[in-house]
Amino acid sequence: MDPMQEDSGLDQEQTTDPAAEELSLPNDIDEQDADEASADEASVEEQDAEALAEDADGASADETSGDESKEDGEPGAWYVIHSYSGYENKVKQNLEQRIESMDMQNKIYPPEGVSEAVVVPTEEEVEIREGKRRTHSKRVFPGYILVHMILDEESWYVVRNTPGVTGFVGSGTRPMPLSQEEVDKILARMKADQPRIKVDFRVGETVRIIEGPFADFMAMVDEIYPERGKIRVLVSFFGRETPVEMDFMQVEKI
Repeated sequence: MDPMQEDSGLDQEQTTDPAAEELSLPNDIDEQDADEASADEASVEEQDAEALAEDADGASADETSGDESKEDGEPGAWYVIHSYSGYENKVKQNLEQRIESMDMQNKIYPPEGVSEAVVVPTEEEVEIREGKRRTHSKRVFPGYILVHMILDEESWYVVRNTPGVTGFVGSGTRPMPLSQEEVDKILARMKADQPRIKVDFRVGETVRIIEGPFADFMAMVDEIYPERGKIRVLVSFFGRETPVEMDFMQVEKI
């Protein structure tokens, strides 16, 4: 059973391998034949032992190779876990404490270029409301946390049983890692130099200009440029509508 799947509660049927049943020699076999059969069995056992030894050596080599790759950060991947919205930072703290106390830094670790193995995606947002600018950190995906890990039974157990974690994101009960493209987009959004600007204006809406040469004029929103923090309004004077580009702070809702 996949260790990442929920226990079904159903007992698995046990099957008996006929080849594993004890073999008995027929009564009519003479003593010489029995000796030859015993010698053949001993030879087979020796061959089996040698094969098992070779398999064990191969497995050890594979494990060593896996450890070396793990140190390079190659086997790990980013997974997404659910948590209760508003408790992301608390869950992050709980998980980081479990990683340390259970000595799981070799399986849950940050990849090269990233400082943390557990990440709550956030971005800086500037909200302009009533002529005031407010800057705060906003969660990009409320209720979701990213974890970089080598997924196996042990690491899955540590993460899944962290207080506040409600599950992994994946297909069915199998956690699915994010693609590198998805990870790059999220991390780039978090590292953006310019904060995201949230505005409370809509195209076609009438606003009041509160600063500049057109102060106290009414204008209609014609275009919004969030990435630049600008807004274009149509100001009516002398019977004509003139487009004017202004800063978000220069206008307010009526």
